Amino acid sequence: MNKESVLIVEDEEKILRLLELELEIEGYQVGKAMDGKEALEAYQSRKWDLILLDVMLPGISGIELLRKIRTKNNFTPVILLTAKGSVEDKVSGLDLGANDYITKPFQIEELLARIRAVLRMRPAAPSMEAEIGGWLNTADLKVNVKTREVIRGDSHIELTPKEYDLLLYLLKNKRQVLSRDQILGAVWGYDFQGETNVVDVYIRYVRKKLEYGFETPLIHTVRGVGYVMKDAK
Repeated sequence: MNKESVLIVEDEEKILRLLELELEIEGYQVGKAMDGKEALEAYQSRKWDLILLDVMLPGISGIELLRKIRTKNNFTPVILLTAKGSVEDKVSGLDLGANDYITKPFQIEELLARIRAVLRMRPAAPSMEAEIGGWLNTADLKVNVKTREVIRGDSHIELTPKEYDLLLYLLKNKRQVLSRDQILGAVWGYDFQGETNVVDVYIRYVRKKLEYGFETPLIHTVRGVGYVMKDAK
């Protein structure tokens, strides 16, 4: 039995109770909240391994709650529970850093599989160096995993949440060649249903912000495989 903790944020009582029972049967520690304000308090009260977040909530919406979470925490996985056809919510959630989404009504077996997949792919804990100073670096690039600051040389670089997620994943795995599928799974989540070239598009976005005006490229293309982050050494 696993001891991982899941916070369920859902305003429909029957769905909330069903999810609570199923997750407890699977061995998860479960917390629950029925509106955005209650969810924010529950989120701040302890560390959670995963959050199941309904988009349509009274008070603070699920998308706004996700935005608040991601301004302070880039590591806790979030799976959105979305209404059928709510494409805008799915896109907004993924752009804000949701790891995955599932559309209502859903099969509980599929949701449990997605939870397991997201937990397997969650970001590794920061290294001891990062825990002490908050910084990860390569060459003249520094990323603060606590404040989300990105600095190259003397320049502060502004990234969107998804661009930051991509950069952080490359940096945590620097000098390792990562396939597009690996990047897609880690940054966009299990069974992403967007454009298949999304990795290449976002690599271009990050390269433009990270490398324009600098002599040394940091993100390198490995033809036929994917990408690797390394300095010139």
